[in-house]
Amino acid sequence: MFDRVASNYDALNSLMTAGLHHRWRERAAARAELKPGDSALDVCCGTGDFALELAEWVTPGGHVVGCDFSEPMLDLAREKAAAHGAEGVRFEWADALQLPYDAGRFDAVTVGFGVRNLADLDRGLMEMARVLKPGGRAVILEITQPTRPPLSIFYSVWFDRIAPLLGRFSDDPEAYSYLPESVRSFPTPRRLAEKMDAAGFEGIRYTILAGGIISIHSGIRG
Repeated sequence: MFDRVASNYDALNSLMTAGLHHRWRERAAARAELKPGDSALDVCCGTGDFALELAEWVTPGGHVVGCDFSEPMLDLAREKAAAHGAEGVRFEWADALQLPYDAGRFDAVTVGFGVRNLADLDRGLMEMARVLKPGGRAVILEITQPTRPPLSIFYSVWFDRIAPLLGRFSDDPEAYSYLPESVRSFPTPRRLAEKMDAAGFEGIRYTILAGGIISIHSGIRG
């Protein structure tokens, strides 16, 4: 599915979020507390926006790896990195449930709008913890579901009706019907924090943005 929507992915993301997804990534990147010379892994990196944001924090001397299991997405990420002249960042194929990296390798691990797509969320969180250095931070940026009107009503109309209509402009309209389903079935922010705790993270905190539509979770590997 992600292979098929890759070519329209960035344009539709910007349209559906009124371009705010860039600002949300900036805030999530800041939560990783990276510094020049550090290393970071962006899991489910898609077309590379989050990884490129992280690269600005670790330059000079650091490096960022963006990984995904959709090669068309990775191809677009590589093109974007080349166009931006980004240094110290590379994109490669990997399975988020079995990351091909040594334990304790990275200072930070991030996921932007990707954990809800994991077939096994608990396993994915444990893999993130495994590849982090002790004291390293995990940051998760994700869509969540507001519970209070009027935003909950607007949210329902937008994701259940408008997003699937916009998806008709993509190469796989059904993918944008999948979007609201994946959000509805994803754990609440509090429940996600509990799962991060079970995966071995400490100092877990989360921030709710955009009136309850977006959450940023962070935790430290003990």
